[in-house]
Amino acid sequence: MTDTTTTDMLPATTASSKPERLPITVEKLTPYTYDLGHLTATDSNPLPATSTLLTQPTVQRNQMLQAIARDGAQTLLNTLLSTCPITSTPDGLIMTLPHSENQSQLPRWKPLPKPKAPTKWENFARKKGIGKFGGNLKGGAALEERKKNLVYDEEKGEWVKKWGYKGKNKNEESDWLVELDEKRQNREKEAAEEGSGKTVRAEGRRERVEKMRRQERKERGNDRRARKGGAK
Repeated sequence: MTDTTTTDMLPATTASSKPERLPITVEKLTPYTYDLGHLTATDSNPLPATSTLLTQPTVQRNQMLQAIARDGAQTLLNTLLSTCPITSTPDGLIMTLPHSENQSQLPRWKPLPKPKAPTKWENFARKKGIGKFGGNLKGGAALEERKKNLVYDEEKGEWVKKWGYKGKNKNEESDWLVELDEKRQNREKEAAEEGSGKTVRAEGRRERVEKMRRQERKERGNDRRARKGGAK
């Protein structure tokens, strides 16, 4: 009698029974849109109102959201298997995804980088209207203006800048051999006797930097005089 009662209380399903398979076809009121290059399926169907979701138990709400996510993954797999070519290789099956045309705007994890502040040279070039800040309609200085800062280097066999970055005026600072006239030879001997460590290359670099500073001082003086003249 006890055994019979125990048998009657057992559930209809046992632990060995398999869960019911979900359908592989997904039907939505609004069809999905796909960006297969990014493995993306966009579901435009609206979710229930927030007030409705908050009134539901947590378990029921999670089950509904999981079902929506499952449908999206299922329809994405269906579309990939039916549209993308699959080839067999020694490493296994390979699916070739189509080229993405950036149809979907992917969210950024970090904010957009802030624009860099203009450098001292860019401010100067904008003020003087040189380089890419010139008056040319193409956004750069005229070709004739650019050629004024070029000189032909016979050793390299090409046109190089007279001054500025990688300018010809810096050649002596990096050459392994520098030709010295009588005046420079005397200065080199005097520096060696004094033990000051001054060399022709170092002196050339110092003279070039000092010339640049003098030019900047002249420009600032001209700007001050121009402002005073305009104030009158």
